[in-house]
Amino acid sequence: MIFSCNSNINKTQKPTFLIGEWKRLNDKPGSQTYEMWNTNLVGMGYTMKGKKRSFQEILSIITIKDTLYLEVKGVNEKPTLFKFTEQTDTSFVCENPKNEFPNRIKYILDNKQLKASVSAEDFRIDFIFEKTKNSF
Repeated sequence: MIFSCNSNINKTQKPTFLIGEWKRLNDKPGSQTYEMWNTNLVGMGYTMKGKKRSFQEILSIITIKDTLYLEVKGVNEKPTLFKFTEQTDTSFVCENPKNEFPNRIKYILDNKQLKASVSAEDFRIDFIFEKTKNSF
């Protein structure tokens, strides 16, 4: 008897733990950062300083040839792709060694908090978010 296992498990399993509205807990005084991800895994990250939006980016989890990528728009002239290099049910790491900063992005769901870091070889910024709504 021959048994077949589903070879597509984890192949392009999208990180649905991102879905919802998230508010950053460890912002600088005077700033408030948010990330919102819809059920299609298209998101927006932005920072408010007072009543003005000081930063905004569009984030998407996309599949190219059976490989997951995080696509970031609105920061550079052209969209920047970060290839998924590690993934579990509650975390992922994606990388683009050609991007100046960041060249590594990590997300992890840890005890109901969404923790993210953007880093390059000698510099890292950590984000800690709490969920404010399940979806938008």
